[in-house]
Amino acid sequence: MSFDPARFKREERAGYNLIAARYAAGSDLRAGLNAALLDAGDLRPGQYVLDLASGPGILAREAAGRIAGGLAVAGDIAELALREGQLRAQEEKNGCIGFAAADAERLCFPDGAFDRILCGLGLMFFPDVPRALAEMKRVLRPGGRVVFSVWGEAARVPLVSCALQCIRRILPPPKAERLSPFRFGQPALLRQTLEAAGFTDVELHAHTLSCAFASSQDYWQAFRDLAGGAAAGLSRLPAETLERLGREVAQELAPCRQGEGYVPESEVLIAAGRRV
Repeated sequence: MSFDPARFKREERAGYNLIAARYAAGSDLRAGLNAALLDAGDLRPGQYVLDLASGPGILAREAAGRIAGGLAVAGDIAELALREGQLRAQEEKNGCIGFAAADAERLCFPDGAFDRILCGLGLMFFPDVPRALAEMKRVLRPGGRVVFSVWGEAARVPLVSCALQCIRRILPPPKAERLSPFRFGQPALLRQTLEAAGFTDVELHAHTLSCAFASSQDYWQAFRDLAGGAAAGLSRLPAETLERLGREVAQELAPCRQGEGYVPESEVLIAAGRRV
């Protein structure tokens, strides 16, 4: 089975367009992670910040609150996700945030346009990571800082792996290869990748993302609301298949049971680097 980058991007775009409103509504699940990523970014008033793979601009909106007098730009390939973010920013009368169609591998911004670049849970879904990192370095000012969050190894990320294991157990193999959400789950590989792209002073630390669900059904719905390209594929399944997946995901989630509910504590790696 070969990998088709263009097809993969189309699927990701379709998935995030499909779940845009639900993804934004579920932002509380990632509040602690977003705060940790922003802290690693060392944001300052007046800065220009680019948030890549921003979806509906949740991280960009939070960044805007830390850069008074500056500008946070939410960039993504999913136009309906960006539109969802625009509507929410308008309701909040947030004038420190902008939105732009942005493919990380072909950024439309001039050289040195930003003081900071953020990318929350997005790097592993860029087909050509070296090219994307080169583009980020190009649009980052000298001395600027880039910050990423990525999922850890699969065994440490039940929030994602439980649903994926259930999907693999019940559904036939996919017709097209997909990028693994855990492809940068090893700290040494993540560090090597950023340093090979020319970023210096690379710092890494692990963050525990703890999400509580009252039932396995709540977990399954949350996964579908956050799953991007996988959401597009799941949306094409018959209703009875989706219902079966929802029932049987409890089998994978069982080790995460706490009391009457489930808490799939998951590891996220946060990495920061600097452009010389």
